[in-house]
Formats: sequence, C-alpha cells, structure tokens
Amino acid sequence: MSSKLKTLTKIVILFIIIIVIILLYSYFIGNNGLKVKEYKIVNKKIPNDFYGLKIVHISDIHYGKNYNEKKLEKVVSKINEINPDLVFLTGDLVDTGNVSKEDEDEIKKILSKIKANLGKYAITGNHDYKYENWAYVIKDAGFINLNDTYQVLYSGDSKILISGISTNYYGNIPINEKLKDTSDFLQKEDVNYKILLIHEPDYIEQIDEDFDLILAGHSHNGQITLPFIGALYTPKGAKKYYKNYYKIKTSDLYISSGLGTSILPFRLFNKPSFNFYRLVNN
Repeated sequence: MSSKLKTLTKIVILFIIIIVIILLYSYFIGNNGLKVKEYKIVNKKIPNDFYGLKIVHISDIHYGKNYNEKKLEKVVSKINEINPDLVFLTGDLVDTGNVSKEDEDEIKKILSKIKANLGKYAITGNHDYKYENWAYVIKDAGFINLNDTYQVLYSGDSKILISGISTNYYGNIPINEKLKDTSDFLQKEDVNYKILLIHEPDYIEQIDEDFDLILAGHSHNGQITLPFIGALYTPKGAKKYYKNYYKIKTSDLYISSGLGTSILPFRLFNKPSFNFYRLVNN
C-alpha cells in the first residue's frame, strides 16, 4: 500500500470515528438534560394588574419518539418549581398518531401534575393532527383546548386575550378563518394585551390580526446546530422563522426549541428546553 493510500485510509477512518462520536454524543448526551430559557418581556401595554405575570411555554414533546415518562416527570417538576401563572403547550405533544393506551395514561397522569395559577392551554401541532384522542388527553391533563378559539383573563378592569390556532400543516382552512371568533370579539371588546399560540411560525405572515406576543414551536430551533453555521435543517412551516426570537412589526415572536426530537433522534448544541417569560411594563 502506497504512503498516499495509507494517509487517505487514516483520514477516512478518522472521519468515520468523528462522525460516530458526534452521533453518540447527540443521542446520549444532546438528548438529555433540561434547559430553562428565561426572558423578560417589556411592553407598556401590560397592565399593572398583570405585572410580573409568569408564563411557561412548552412545545414539541414528541412523546413516543425518544421522550418518555421519566423525562416528562422532570419537566413537570421543573415547571412547578417556577410556580407559573400560565402554562402554554404549542403543539406536538406526541410524535405520531399511534399512541398506546399506556402512553395516554402516563401523559395524562404526568401533565395533570402541572400547577398553573391562571390555567393551562394547548393547541395541536402537525404530529398531533392524526391523533384522534388528543383533545381527550389534553382535557384529562387539565389543559384547555385553545384550537381556533380564545379566552380572556380578567383582573379588575384589565384584560389579556389568549388566542390559539390549530396546526396549519394539514387541511385547507385559511388561517384568518380560524381566527374569526377572536377577530369578532376584538371588534366589540378592547383588551390590554393580546397573546397568540401557533405551532408553525412561518404562517404568522398570513395573519391579519395584530398580536403583542406570539408563541410558537415546530422548528426545534434547528434541533441539530453547528457553531457559526446554525441550524442544519428546519421543517416546512419554520423555514423563515426558526430561531429563539424575532421582532415582527409590533409583535414579539418567541419560538421554543422543544423538548423532544422528530425525524432523527438527535440533538446537537441544542439541549431540550422550555421557555419561561415574565411580563412587565417597565
């Protein structure tokens, strides 16, 4: 064997070893642990009655892929340490429509332990779309189904609106039609601050209504990222907006990097996480 061939062979073997190490790290280490991303949201529209409102935003659990009972229990425990006022789930509770009865029972039992002073709300993601029991599981876990509807939080004369949109990945219902009830309400009532839950962030450009705070998921912030390069891949519906934060006109858009994985069971430089927001007006 020539010296050049030997050198080339060594390079190939080294390259393979590096790839194997990266894959092992991404699977066994990158997928584990839990990071809480904390943000202070300042907006003069936030009324004093809701000053300091604490919101926990979870997304993309993908239960049944590589997310299990033990991991979910750790998330719930961490959430309860924060003692949030609101908890939002912006889709992809499960990874496929084929969830066993045992999985359902575990999900309901664990998520029902989440304590939120003012309520827990959820919308569907694209992986939840074909999961027929989604609404029942969410309800039994103590979450309010906010698909294509809204709720208003009252404190004194102050009002915060929370609206939700079901996944736009499937179906042919225009997004503004999904927001019709919300828009009709806002034509008749004034609110101090408006929050929107949406799964796929790219669809916000089709929305006519203005929202102060938009919370999304779906992108996983790339799931696999590299230093100086960023996300290697983002799914349809998160091609334009996939990073942690964007300012879009007057809206603050925050995108959760998610807890689980989809397609490939790997995370690189992107630990499982959920977002924690504090709302203030100064």
